[in-house]
Amino acid sequence: MTRQYFGTDGVRGRVGTTPITPDFVMRLGYAAGQVLAYDSYEADQGRPCVLIGKDTRISGYMLEAALEAGFAAAGVDVMLCGPMPTPAIAYLTRALRLQAGVVISASHNPFEDNGIKFFSSQGDKLPDEKELEIEAALNQPMGCVPSKQLGKASRLDDARGRYIEFCKSTFPNDLDLRGLRIVVDAAHGAAYHIAEPILHELGAEVIAIGASPNGLNINDGVGAIAPDALALSVRANRADLGIALDGDADRLVMVDAQGTIYDGDQLIYAIAATVHKQTPVAGVVGTLMSNLGLEKALKKIGIAFARAKVGDRYVLEQLKERRWLYGGESSGHILCLDKHTTGDGMISALQVLSAIRRTNKTLKDLVAPVEMYPQTMINVYVEKGFDWESHEPLQVAQAQAQAALGDTGRILIRASGTEPLIRVMVEAQDAKLARSQAQLMADSLKS
Repeated sequence: MTRQYFGTDGVRGRVGTTPITPDFVMRLGYAAGQVLAYDSYEADQGRPCVLIGKDTRISGYMLEAALEAGFAAAGVDVMLCGPMPTPAIAYLTRALRLQAGVVISASHNPFEDNGIKFFSSQGDKLPDEKELEIEAALNQPMGCVPSKQLGKASRLDDARGRYIEFCKSTFPNDLDLRGLRIVVDAAHGAAYHIAEPILHELGAEVIAIGASPNGLNINDGVGAIAPDALALSVRANRADLGIALDGDADRLVMVDAQGTIYDGDQLIYAIAATVHKQTPVAGVVGTLMSNLGLEKALKKIGIAFARAKVGDRYVLEQLKERRWLYGGESSGHILCLDKHTTGDGMISALQVLSAIRRTNKTLKDLVAPVEMYPQTMINVYVEKGFDWESHEPLQVAQAQAQAALGDTGRILIRASGTEPLIRVMVEAQDAKLARSQAQLMADSLKS
């Protein structure tokens, strides 16, 4: 079979490049079903039901069928909704009061990859203890409940309409998008039939690209990971704005009328700064990779900034811990917890469009206070087990680099979670200085 990917958003411990065979996925469905069924019967809630959605990858058909079989064997009912954005599954699971939601998607990866992600009944990630229970059940032999207890499958025919209305409800009732020409790029992914009607029903003239999935073209030269296609289309169609999503539509990149591309850091600022003028925003959570320009711009207007580890789940954890509402990553994962429980590309885009309408400013003007610092990243391959934190040449080079940067830059050194390499990143107002200091530290790792 084609190469599959079971990503870090799946059951804990099954990460990296673990192959997903139909047998494995069926056993995963059965294991998850056992845990959910036990919870349901313990709480006297009757037969549990889960929602399964997917993106447009050709392997989604096979994996969907395997998951459905596993859940049915565990006595769990299944609702199928076909291709839908990851955040749509989170919303629908919560709205329909289901026990869990499952998404078959590898997000921004190429079509050959795929992954599985679970949502709790509240539309957020499963608690760690439930992930551990599923993992433990996965290591047990697969069985099957008696015939009369087998789970049933049904199709949620109005999933698309429900989610479109939910997205529209996050846009202010007193505003509309009339007079705006917007290009939207759905990456031939899960939002191919979602993004255009949302914008059109709010009044915009919409030009859709990346909206013809064939199972093999998801994220292929289009979408948030390849925004040049959007920039070209915006200029060619003389549009006012462009919106690019990734394959499962939880990531956002935007483009202005001149074809300038804006990443997650800049878009988070546009949202938070606009809201702050009406209702004070306590703080924003970014990641270790968030641009220093975002941090400085937010602090200048009185909004605190905190950094989480790279990954939207870590951003969400800090937001909940601090009881803040806004955060995200430079890649375009943006969290607006006053609108949704998880990152949502379309809802994030609507909040930026709301800011543009509310302030009567262009996107360029909204993000102008964010002076984006040039970043240089160098990956240095090392021997497995290399203790870079105690490597004296690196410590000396890092001290020299920090002295050279002063308060005009930032250094980040971290180990890759999947490969034997050290990532050295330097961010500074002076791009040449950033490059030279990053190279100095990278060279020290080789000595």
